[in-house]
Amino acid sequence: MARNVTLAQAEAVIEACKAEAASIGQPMNIAVVDDGGNLVAFAAMDDTKLIGESISQRKALTAVLFQMDTRDLVPLVQPGAPLYGIESTSEGRLVVFGGGVLLRTPDGQVAGGVGVSAGSVEEDHQVAEAGRKAFAG
Repeated sequence: MARNVTLAQAEAVIEACKAEAASIGQPMNIAVVDDGGNLVAFAAMDDTKLIGESISQRKALTAVLFQMDTRDLVPLVQPGAPLYGIESTSEGRLVVFGGGVLLRTPDGQVAGGVGVSAGSVEEDHQVAEAGRKAFAG
C-alpha cells in the first residue's frame, strides 16, 4: 500500500520547516509521519535540543491519531475536561501541547502529520504550520 506522504513530500515539508525555524532563529527537530503514524522523514537541525527528537515524532503521531492539531487538544486535556489524563494511557506516546499539525490530501483525507520541537509551543506550531503549507503546496 502506498503512503499518503511520499518521501519527496516529507522532504519538502522538512525544508519549509527548516527555513521557518532559521527565520526565527530557533533550531528545531522536525518529524513527518504518514497516515498510520509511521516516520517518513526526520531532521534535527544543528544546535537543537536533544530531547526534541522524540517529542517531535510524538507530536506528529498525536496529530494523526486525534486527526487534529496538537494545540487544539490543550483545552480537552485539562482537569475536568473530557480527555483529562489521556496522555497517561499511551505509554508516553502522546503529546498534548502545540507543535504537531495534521497533513491532509487535496480531497481532505488525513495524509499524515508534522511534529516540531525545541522552541516555545508557539514557535513549534509556527514552524510546523510552514511545513503544512509546503505540503498543501
